[in-house]
Amino acid sequence: MFSRISRYSTLPPVVATDDEGRTVTSAALRLLPPVSGTFHHIVDGADRLEHLALKYYGQPRNWWHICDANPRYLSPQALLGKEPIVTVRFAVETQTPGATPPWAALLSALQGQIGVECVQIVEEDAGLVPQQRTISTTQVTVLVPQFKRAVIIRYNQQNAGAADLAQTITAAGFTAGPPETVGSIGKSIVIPPDVLG
Repeated sequence: MFSRISRYSTLPPVVATDDEGRTVTSAALRLLPPVSGTFHHIVDGADRLEHLALKYYGQPRNWWHICDANPRYLSPQALLGKEPIVTVRFAVETQTPGATPPWAALLSALQGQIGVECVQIVEEDAGLVPQQRTISTTQVTVLVPQFKRAVIIRYNQQNAGAADLAQTITAAGFTAGPPETVGSIGKSIVIPPDVLG
């Protein structure tokens, strides 16, 4: 039973029969309406949805308008960057330039760490760097591609921390840059008008 101000109150009930012959009534799935925002909010680590709803709508119960307008986040906690599972990015360089980087050792060490769910190595910012080369006794300048690499790690904050991950990266033979959180903190979210009922 929903109150008359519930966003589910206008949905028709769904009646189904289970495998034991019992009739069960439930609410229909509420599809997300098309939503566009009139302005944006930069997410801060201290934000709470009911506080944002009070600030923008004058009613803390209308927080779900903000969630509907930001479907790329799968939960309210993800929208505010408060999920226990987070993703961080570390720029990495090998500690021995010119040697073959020990990628397998790095992957094995990170995947063996408690709390780590996924590890991905990516190449970024490919650019061309001028280098001197000798071709048939002639010194020429050639443009050589240069790649920067990063490690993206999804992990459970309750089991590991960014400092632990950086230490594992260093122990595997790499230099780790500062961790960059891949999530909603510091990013813009849509604040829609309060016209959806």
